[in-house]
Amino acid sequence: MLHTRISWKIRNARGKRQQSARILVSDQENMSTFLWDSGNRDLSSLGSDIPIRLEPRTRYYVQIIVISDLNEIAKSKVTWFETGKMDEPWQASWISCQNQKRHPIFQREVQLRAEVASARLYICGLGLYEAYYGDEKLGDEYLTPFSNNYRQWLQVETIDVTEQLNHDDKLSVLMGNGWYKGRFGFTAHEDKGFYGDCWHLIAELHIRYRDGSEELIKTDEDWKLTFSNITFSNLYDGEHIDDTLALLPEEQVTLAQGPEGKLMDRMSPYLTVHEVLRPVEVIRTPKGELVIDLGQEVTGIFELDLKEDYGTKIHLQTGEILQEGNFYNDNLRTARSEFIYVSDGEKRTIRPHFTYYGYRYVKVEGLTNFQREQFRALCIYSDVEMTGRMRTGHKLVNQLLSNVTWGLKDNFLDVPTDCPQRDERMGWTADTQVFTATALYLTDAYAFYAKYLFDMYTEQLQLDGMVPDVIPSAGIHSTSSVWGDAACIIPWTLYQFYGDRTILEDQYESMKAWVNWVRNYDGDDFRWRTAFSYGDWLALDAMEQDPQHAMGATNEGFISSIYYAASAEIVGKAAKILGKLEDAEEFLKLSEYQFDAVRKEYYSATGRCCIQTQTAMILTLKYHLSDNEKLIKETLWDLFTASDHQLRTGFTGTPLLGNVLTEHGFAELAFELLLYEGYPGWLNEVRLGATTVWERWNSLLSDGRVSGMDMNSMNHYSYGSIVEWMYRHVAGIAQLEGEVGFKKALIAPKIHWDLQELEAEYDSPAGLYRSVWKIVDLNHLYLSFDIPFGAEAYIELPYFEREKYPNKGNSLLQKEVDGRYFVASGHYEIQYVTDKQLTPRYTVDLPVLRLAKNPRAMQLMAGFMPHDNVPVEMRGKSFRDLLRKYQPEMREEEMEKINEQLTLIFTKK
Repeated sequence: MLHTRISWKIRNARGKRQQSARILVSDQENMSTFLWDSGNRDLSSLGSDIPIRLEPRTRYYVQIIVISDLNEIAKSKVTWFETGKMDEPWQASWISCQNQKRHPIFQREVQLRAEVASARLYICGLGLYEAYYGDEKLGDEYLTPFSNNYRQWLQVETIDVTEQLNHDDKLSVLMGNGWYKGRFGFTAHEDKGFYGDCWHLIAELHIRYRDGSEELIKTDEDWKLTFSNITFSNLYDGEHIDDTLALLPEEQVTLAQGPEGKLMDRMSPYLTVHEVLRPVEVIRTPKGELVIDLGQEVTGIFELDLKEDYGTKIHLQTGEILQEGNFYNDNLRTARSEFIYVSDGEKRTIRPHFTYYGYRYVKVEGLTNFQREQFRALCIYSDVEMTGRMRTGHKLVNQLLSNVTWGLKDNFLDVPTDCPQRDERMGWTADTQVFTATALYLTDAYAFYAKYLFDMYTEQLQLDGMVPDVIPSAGIHSTSSVWGDAACIIPWTLYQFYGDRTILEDQYESMKAWVNWVRNYDGDDFRWRTAFSYGDWLALDAMEQDPQHAMGATNEGFISSIYYAASAEIVGKAAKILGKLEDAEEFLKLSEYQFDAVRKEYYSATGRCCIQTQTAMILTLKYHLSDNEKLIKETLWDLFTASDHQLRTGFTGTPLLGNVLTEHGFAELAFELLLYEGYPGWLNEVRLGATTVWERWNSLLSDGRVSGMDMNSMNHYSYGSIVEWMYRHVAGIAQLEGEVGFKKALIAPKIHWDLQELEAEYDSPAGLYRSVWKIVDLNHLYLSFDIPFGAEAYIELPYFEREKYPNKGNSLLQKEVDGRYFVASGHYEIQYVTDKQLTPRYTVDLPVLRLAKNPRAMQLMAGFMPHDNVPVEMRGKSFRDLLRKYQPEMREEEMEKINEQLTLIFTKK
């Protein structure tokens, strides 16, 4: 569905909200005439329609004028957007070639008739292409035309080539294999890709001269064919270039039928180089290898400056980690991940063209006198504007935040991939689904996800509504709960963050199709419970019995049933928003029926959940499945007590963990899990040198050895979803329940002594929120908040008693509603005496498990226990309870002396 919508944000206003807005649209840069003028009226800054009919290959100029409630007038700069070919018929033909020995170059001489006013190249080449005018690469993108379901649609790139066309030269297009015709997925082979096995190109160069005339240069039988020195390329194995090869004679192109997918204007955000990293170290390993260390795991390619003798073979291989100080990449499985170059003796800067790597380390062979300045890592990912920034007073937590951000960058290569390095690199739906909210705090990823969801629906159209595990599927047509439910959860999350119902309009049929597919499969006898499901994938509660067991201990049918009901509820809510009231009633009833069936099947009459796992309790609390939540919370606490307050959750439970624990009174436990530096935990990875997030909690063992080669990635962002909790609860930047688009926020930060301070910014669709807190000392807390123009918020001040605050005139405190303080846009700050001591001072009233994590505290406790180990039945009890059990005669003053000893332990920590 075609939508033309525009959104805006206001900054640096004295006023609090928008009084009116005006949108002007023109086809003239000087805005001398208007195609549309909205007039001054109430328009939504989250997204307002531009109701004009768009023409192909046309640039439109837009200006927004906003008047505040103080009659301030803000005018935006004139910005623009440009249409592609849209549904305009193509005059060009698809061209191809027969020779497959070297990567071809399609080319055509361009002779300009006059001075060029503007020129656009509309192009699609499969598998991949790079366009050149003379020796200059056109555009700054890589791996075009990107990754999508080529059997349904093909993306057309628009390149502005006005500046390049100032002289006669050759227009040439270098071709590669990529996702289309190279080895990719689980079914393709080296010599034939899943989607196709021939190179195809279609292009139109539209030139408008200053004298008013126009010219079209198009792909046809007049184009010529030459051959590059690229002899091999694919995404998994790398690329080979041999500059000693002799030139091959020019050939004629062949006209081709072309691929089966429909040509469409691109949806993919730009795919460009964002950072250029230099090596931090050049290592000689114990084996004598020359290895480059970037200090950071990245995704992309590289440039290498060299001058070597004729015929010298340069061999580069990439890896994520070292083992025993030596280069290692066995965990990439069958992916060779290499670059081979044969020198012609000339001084050159070389780079791969049609592959990419996920790597930190590079083993280099064949170079003489290598210097680190010769190598540059080019970090490539989709253009998603960074919107989130967070810093704490905890060094390891800050590194975790960096790891999650880099994991996002490394896996946002046109498709939200599971990993960027091994023989996979696919858009697994569950990985994407569980990380979406985190990604939306960190980046403006609306367009990125919209393209992914569009691709998802094209797959569903061929599968009767089923959502394959991987998008684009590349022939993988299996499905699973949680994975397939991404069809509903991702667009709903986008709607909540952006407040723009367009995403629901675009994806409604996809959402509905998935739930209907599950409903048809489920039938009248709940067959969906017995269908294959990944369940709580990679959860530790089953691995304890079998380390190779990837499925968690939580019953897969239980998880499937809950997510089926939850997806049906989302469809019902979306239908209600879109005015589809009959659908809304149908799907909300279906959801209610399925949730009730879950309660009947998996819960006792007293509300006890029959599945005793951490994930089962988390799901129970999230979806309010038990009438006895007190019992569920007690069970959850007992399960964590039994695991020594360590998580046992996997892909389903972990992303929900922080939010659910905090929202049900276990915030301290959530912090404990975050800050735990042992295995399993986020900071354990950081301590072991991780610069991205691992696929497994034990991807590396404590001594740095790889735990196993089967499915072991050092760059999977799924467990990085803990960062959503950090923004939502630790920084406290959340939305009021039932609100969307961050126009109405709930700012309720959670304070923790070990972090000491936190500063977070989130540039939401409504504008920039900022939350800062700092523990000044044991009894004083400083906080400041910024609420964007046009938004309002309720603020909860932790450990605050208004009666004890001397400054009653603080602007933050003017309007109190049920213990929260209502504020409009603006800056607010406050410092106050807390109603309790902020330090987690060690006392006899703390849980035994918590004290046991400090060796000196454990040594003190051990003197009062019958054995050195904490008895199982006492793990969740307080030290006071333990003393009463084993030292029943102990007097209160003796306990107070123990308290003093514990205090000394804390102050020396």
